[in-house]
Amino acid sequence: MNVAGEDQSSQASKAHPDLIVRLRGLTKTYRQGAIEVPAVRGVDLDLARGEFTVLAGPSGSGKTTLLNMVGALDTPTAGTVEVDGQTLDQLSATQLAQMRLQRIGFVFQAYNLIPVLNAFENAEYVMLLQGKTAEMRQRVVSRVLAQVGLADLASRRPAELSGGQQQRVAVARAIASAPALVLADEPTANLDSKSATELIELMHTLNRTEGMTFLISSHDTKIIERARRVIWLEDGKIVSDSAK
Repeated sequence: MNVAGEDQSSQASKAHPDLIVRLRGLTKTYRQGAIEVPAVRGVDLDLARGEFTVLAGPSGSGKTTLLNMVGALDTPTAGTVEVDGQTLDQLSATQLAQMRLQRIGFVFQAYNLIPVLNAFENAEYVMLLQGKTAEMRQRVVSRVLAQVGLADLASRRPAELSGGQQQRVAVARAIASAPALVLADEPTANLDSKSATELIELMHTLNRTEGMTFLISSHDTKIIERARRVIWLEDGKIVSDSAK
């Protein structure tokens, strides 16, 4: 990033020190042949540090697309995304990769665990990419696996774990590196009711005790009920935004 970009990002961070996410005019349009299909339409959104927020809405409302743009996994057609004081369109591809690696934790609907690695190895993977020492990885991942209730299953590979246990490994991987923001896309979609409830309670506890900021896309009423803030999307627009 050039010097001007650095100055702008620094100014943004100073201007909005309590915000972890700031979206302005965020728009995403996909092209299907000659037809343009809007997925997100001019969204403005501020997310404060320490929030536990759910993006709710029916299938096709733009939840996942919006989450992917916040996580620098997709590029807006128009508008700006600011995460942790950095305006994403001012960053190079390398800098965006570093942002995802260092500042954002991801929990995907499909878990995205590496089949040949055990629970401990999957949970430490991001820290390994960050270049953390073996001693630090051992200490942190052991603590995190205990937090998610998997201390006794650290040596098991994904195929030897239930869906709920795999999702807990995914959460452990997301939080082990202490990211500024955790993004979770439909994290309970593939879980039974009991596992879903346990996962929601886990994330809620991490938010409360560790101060982690969560932004979760979901239409699961159990998650929506536990959220401190619910942002409802329809046809790519925010139609309501309520805090408890």
